[in-house]
Amino acid sequence: MKFTTRLQLSAMMFLEFFIWGAWFVTLGTFLINNLNASGSQTAAVFSTQSWGAIIAPFIIGLIADRYFNAEKIMGILHLLGAVLLYQVYHIGSVTNVYPPQVFYYLLVYMILFMPTLALVNSISFNQMTNTEKQFPPIRVWGTIGWIVAGLAISLVFLWDSSQSVKGGLMKNTFLLASIASLILGIFSFTLPKTPPKIAKGTEMKVSEVLGLDALKLLKDKNFLIFFIASILICIPLAFYYQYANLFLQDIGMKNPTAKMSLGQFFEIFFLLLLPFFFKKFGFKVTILAGMLAWAIRYALFAYGNAGDLTFMLIIGIILHGICYDFFFVSGQIYTDAKAGVKFKSAAQGLITLATYGIGMLIGFEIAGLIADAYKTGENTFDWKMIWIIPSIIAFIVFLLFAIFFNDKNEKPVDQTVKI
Repeated sequence: MKFTTRLQLSAMMFLEFFIWGAWFVTLGTFLINNLNASGSQTAAVFSTQSWGAIIAPFIIGLIADRYFNAEKIMGILHLLGAVLLYQVYHIGSVTNVYPPQVFYYLLVYMILFMPTLALVNSISFNQMTNTEKQFPPIRVWGTIGWIVAGLAISLVFLWDSSQSVKGGLMKNTFLLASIASLILGIFSFTLPKTPPKIAKGTEMKVSEVLGLDALKLLKDKNFLIFFIASILICIPLAFYYQYANLFLQDIGMKNPTAKMSLGQFFEIFFLLLLPFFFKKFGFKVTILAGMLAWAIRYALFAYGNAGDLTFMLIIGIILHGICYDFFFVSGQIYTDAKAGVKFKSAAQGLITLATYGIGMLIGFEIAGLIADAYKTGENTFDWKMIWIIPSIIAFIVFLLFAIFFNDKNEKPVDQTVKI
């Protein structure tokens, strides 16, 4: 791979996740503090990510894989996304009462954005001769982009300080994301050409587009248990995305968005530990560790504070690495091994549908209902109860998986994790 191509792909990854991290982390704070949204309204807005994840395969399977170059589609999607993000920024500038347009703008935006997560991978893979060695150093720039977005919001612009939040400056995160989306949209047209994977005129099978072939895997009892557990564990996960930033800001933690970036730093660290852990303990123990980490982190949030117990909150944030890597990455490896060559892509799509689609869609709704139930005043909440509930849910999922998943009947999974 040429050095210039490597730079292009790295910049693409950086901007892709910078855009997402620039507005998504602080979305709950923006909605509740700046637009006075209720828990249910906040849940509806967050659910746009799930709807985007559910609809994305249709866009990729029906359009991107058949008719147009991936880099051109991505350019168009990000240019349209820039307009939609600017519209949300504009709404935040003219009103402090939650308007329904926010939901519709972000719903359309996420339907456009989620397919780009697959497109950046396709564009990268198309330029590589050895994906196992060449992809990770490029993909890591996506994580760096997310981290830089959080640091910029917290340490450079100070938009998540108490004074800025009260002054309504959180809306500026959408302006920042809009500008970055505009840059990536234009930049995408300069990326290496990535033609459609499927030749025009090729017969289109609905089962392939929708990934229905992978449903055969659910006949396997252990995979079915894993599939259900994947949905259930994403219910407590939704609480973190929806309320962690608002919670940290509300209890007085300084630079909460920057501190939340520690989760991404340690995501990289625990990913390096995953091959050893996977080889030493196997799939079941690894994934149980990820589930248990969710229960522990929420318990730490419930009983920690921004004073003498700040360390509990920091540990809870750092645990994001175990929560994500030990569950999601391990699950992807297990799914890949179970699927076989023929159904690999469809199987990964099925798990994405279960987690970011169905699981988090349910989770966002439950998190909104819980927040409304434990609202103690105008934009104030009983955070202890809001975090105890997902902690209990995660622990129950942990116990159920430990009891019903029987790895003694499993064939050995290839435990080599390529970093």
